[in-house]
Amino acid sequence: MIEFTTATHPTELLQILELQQQNLPEKLSETDKKEQGFVTVRHDLELLQKMNDIHPHIIAKNNSTVVGYALSMSKIFRNDIPILIPMFDEIDTTSQGTKPYILMGQVCIDKHYRGKGIFRDLYAKMKEEFSGIYDSIITEIDEKNTRSVNAHKAIGFKTLKTYTSNNQDWEIVYLNIQAVSS
Repeated sequence: MIEFTTATHPTELLQILELQQQNLPEKLSETDKKEQGFVTVRHDLELLQKMNDIHPHIIAKNNSTVVGYALSMSKIFRNDIPILIPMFDEIDTTSQGTKPYILMGQVCIDKHYRGKGIFRDLYAKMKEEFSGIYDSIITEIDEKNTRSVNAHKAIGFKTLKTYTSNNQDWEIVYLNIQAVSS
């Protein structure tokens, strides 16, 4: 049984980093990158812990093993990961950037657990955690990562903006999470 919760223990953060390492582009074949997706940013334990202290990361666990994660990232970390600075600058130029949002800093599912709805459930848990605090969840995806682009759109993310930075084409997507009042 998969449990969806927030990261509360340092061993969970270490497991996130292990899963991240397994899914970096240089660890994957071209076929795996195309068919299974990949992660772009490398985090270190110190930054991951600081981010978690502000907004706990959403994790999927099978018993005590982290099998998926969606990193929660506050705007206060905009300058801590240089590759993400252009994304924050682009968000600032949009109407979504004027509203309260949480950044989903990276999502990853262990390859043995893909296709089981974990991606969707990680975002459902993230939405549950941040609804009422933020209007939307925003993330960016390398446009070469078609599996991720398609997965995000399948659960309701909409394109906010596309742009090029560091010779990469990026798609910024958002999901409204604020409940509509009647």
